[in-house]
Amino acid sequence: MTNVPPAHSRASEIAVMIVDDHEVVRRGIAEVIDRTEGMGVVAEAGTVAEGVRRAALVRPQVMLVDLQLPDGTGIDLMMSLRESLPDTHMIVLTSFDDDDALAAALQAGAAAFLLKSVRGTEIAEIIRQVAAGRTLLDERTVTRRRADHDDPTADLTPSERKVLDLIGEGMSNREIAERLGVAEKTVKNHITSLLSKMGLQRRTQVAAWVAGHKHSSWRSEPGD
Repeated sequence: MTNVPPAHSRASEIAVMIVDDHEVVRRGIAEVIDRTEGMGVVAEAGTVAEGVRRAALVRPQVMLVDLQLPDGTGIDLMMSLRESLPDTHMIVLTSFDDDDALAAALQAGAAAFLLKSVRGTEIAEIIRQVAAGRTLLDERTVTRRRADHDDPTADLTPSERKVLDLIGEGMSNREIAERLGVAEKTVKNHITSLLSKMGLQRRTQVAAWVAGHKHSSWRSEPGD
């Protein structure tokens, strides 16, 4: 793990830090960066806590931050560093092309959204552009991407839409059952079904989806 700038690093190089809990991923990206003229990796970290501590020491120009970390999320890390490192440009690094994650990254101040599957030349080019002050991620990008995707709630039944609404309000399964006047097992069945239809895996993902679509037309109407 690289904790300090490499010996060959020069002041004119773009100083990059990588935060990802998979060492193989970090090393692969680091090799691409260190082989690219004009940039170098000055630090790596595998957790939010490590990332915050090491970023404060090396003050990188650009940080590549994984969204899923053992002790939190890349969003948590970026929010923690916004005030202390205002000149550090953030790039979200993720395995999943997720519009809600993209929106959260934008809100946290990320300048770009980078899939781990991209080619090395693309990684280097995005780092260059972000280091130069370009923002490749903006509200128009998020809105356009969402408009281009089919509505994942299109196949939900009226009951499943109501459950979706109530999950978004932070209610537990028992509270939802009481609100709708049904058995808690029925609520669980609805959640299992809507997760499958929406292509999600966890209840927390449902809540995040609702939070990102509060003003969309999918929401169920009273009396449905």
